[in-house]
Amino acid sequence: MVNFTAEEKAVITSLWGKMDVEQAGGEALGRLLVVYPWTQRFFDSFGNLSSASAIMGNPKVKAHGKKVLNSLGDAVKNLDNLKGTFAELSELHCDKLHVDPENFRLLGNVLMIVLSNHFGKEFTPQMQAAWQKLMTGMANALASKYH
Repeated sequence: MVNFTAEEKAVITSLWGKMDVEQAGGEALGRLLVVYPWTQRFFDSFGNLSSASAIMGNPKVKAHGKKVLNSLGDAVKNLDNLKGTFAELSELHCDKLHVDPENFRLLGNVLMIVLSNHFGKEFTPQMQAAWQKLMTGMANALASKYH
């Protein structure tokens, strides 16, 4: 279980309030698929994923990225219960989709890069530390139903 301080919660919530979920989500998922091409196998129905430009311009990648970030928004609202927040998604990704749980960590790392790019100097080391803690907690919560 991840325990966030009041200061970490405030930092996470303040940045979340400024997040362009559609843009950041699409970019994060797109980068994941480009940088770690083996993750594309879970997205066969998304059409053309043959190049970086095809992936980054793919509307299905953008839409799913937004969906992923909206789930992260649920976590931001429930920082004291990440495991419970992600229980259903963990079960889905484990039992039905068979996603390697390492992919959750990779996505978290990619999202950190996206946040840094989008927020620049505003994404301070303190903010990065709080968000990294959230990404680790999210990845662990999503992996919790794996056996």
